Amino acid sequence: MKWLLILWGGPVTLLTGWYGLSYYDMSFGIFMLTREAHDLVFRVYGHILGMPPETIPPLVARAMIIDSLIVFGLVAMRKRRQITARYRRHYGASRSPEAPLASNANLSSAP
Repeated sequence: MKWLLILWGGPVTLLTGWYGLSYYDMSFGIFMLTREAHDLVFRVYGHILGMPPETIPPLVARAMIIDSLIVFGLVAMRKRRQITARYRRHYGASRSPEAPLASNANLSSAP
């Protein structure tokens, strides 16, 4: 499970970091982080895919969100017993079934 998270999180972090730095042209002297390289990469992908380059970043973001949901779903399925036990320990202890409920007699004397 650790390797799944590493192999998923590494590329997601690198892609997000590259996109953010190149979009705002924070190059630090590296060509790949310039806005020109950013535009060139999406022009090439747009040409290969046959679509306008402006439509590619939202598609990539949507794919990353869906992939993240799938990965977190797999992690949740693997650790569902631990998650359930923690949830019950955290929320179950504060609500005891023996706690008396308010009766109508107590509420009728309210101002």
